Amino acid sequence: MAVLNCFCSKLPPLPIPSKSLSFHQNSSPQYKIPQGAQIQGHLSSLCESISKASVLALVSASLVFASNPALAFKGGGPYGAEVTRGQDLTGKDFSGKTLIKQDFKTSILRQANFKGAKLLGASFFDADLTGADLSDADLRSADFSLANVTKANLSNANLEGALATGNTSFKGSIITGADFTDVPLRDDQREYLCKVADGVNPVTGNETRETLLCK
Repeated sequence: MAVLNCFCSKLPPLPIPSKSLSFHQNSSPQYKIPQGAQIQGHLSSLCESISKASVLALVSASLVFASNPALAFKGGGPYGAEVTRGQDLTGKDFSGKTLIKQDFKTSILRQANFKGAKLLGASFFDADLTGADLSDADLRSADFSLANVTKANLSNANLEGALATGNTSFKGSIITGADFTDVPLRDDQREYLCKVADGVNPVTGNETRETLLCK
């Protein structure tokens, strides 16, 4: 809007011809070119109308965000209007909820309860899940890149196709019955998990050690 105001305020005055111009050809009607003052007036009216509309739009948007701050920066996903990205959600109870593709990027989720939650495609990128309960959760294709998943409970969780790149750590986590099929793990993480892996996933029927490609 500032650019528009600047443009409108700097419109140069159009020259006003001393006499209106007209063209004659035989007996055909005369066509007059509008004078400069008329054109200038039309442009000024147009700029004023656009400026008023812009102000009204900005005021309306401000009122909407003021009444519902979550709309200004929504975490994504279906969890109501609540923001879940970049938040401190320590101890929050998400158990049994459907949170498909929910955005938890960079959030603090220490001791959060995700037991039995549907978290397909959810993002835990660079999140802190220390001590979180992810048991029986559907974590297929979830993103754990750079996440801290230490001392978490992943028993019977299905992580098929999940991402665990970068410095993702599962140290101290319970993984009995967890399914790690097609999860890209660093060699040191795979070696560590294979030392504590046991059980069979009740949903997929896959042995945890086999899904980790343990030797």
